[in-house]
Amino acid sequence: MGETPTSKDSFTIVREEGSSKGRYVVRLGGHEAEMTYSRTGERMIIIDHTGVPDALRGRGVGLALVRRGVEDARAEGRVVIPLCPFAKAQIARHSEWQDVLKR
Repeated sequence: MGETPTSKDSFTIVREEGSSKGRYVVRLGGHEAEMTYSRTGERMIIIDHTGVPDALRGRGVGLALVRRGVEDARAEGRVVIPLCPFAKAQIARHSEWQDVLKR
């Protein structure tokens, strides 16, 4: 899997992507938060899970993972289906992200 790090907020988000699945990861203080997705063809991703351990809660890590996924989808011309309840709720709360939703 290829890795593409970016710094957002006070942590680094690493993207790991294989041929059909991928994830965004934040590693802090020995803990790991992630948002996983599956690719459906070249133009669609399905966000299926966001997990943030208790030790990282309240720091905006989950929100940052979703934001990065939305930004990457937009930049790559992909649409998003958020099956993960957390990702779905965050995208619903941010009208500026809804352009990437599968309609």
